[in-house]
Amino acid sequence: MGPVEYIVIGFPGNRFNGDVAPALQELVEAGIINILDLIFIYKGADGNVVALELNDLPEAVVAAFESVDGEIGYLVSDSDMVAAAEALPNNTSAALLVWENVWSERFARAVRDSGGEVFAREAIPYELVQAAIAYVENQ
Repeated sequence: MGPVEYIVIGFPGNRFNGDVAPALQELVEAGIINILDLIFIYKGADGNVVALELNDLPEAVVAAFESVDGEIGYLVSDSDMVAAAEALPNNTSAALLVWENVWSERFARAVRDSGGEVFAREAIPYELVQAAIAYVENQ
């Protein structure tokens, strides 16, 4: 198995509509990722939180995600969902996605088989990368 990651993608104003589904399916079809779990979180203006499975969402969102393939499910615990929801502003919907990086499975196996360990790993935010590129280009 390759490295497993998660992301919480928030949509202020509870505007989640499923438009990200085709891009997600492209990653699955290309063998880049394998979806392990996907849940949806709605946090109301009053701060009340509801976690939903795909079939609980509006019909248009369900239709958008029907073609997105996943395998395992139920990896996100209630405490994971609560922690994700606490970080969301009120009146925000979110998708919590857990995936395997299939593209790096061979490399990850080689690291493990050779006794290697990952000591640091972090995603660099898009805005920070763009600022660094702009800085370098303006030097």
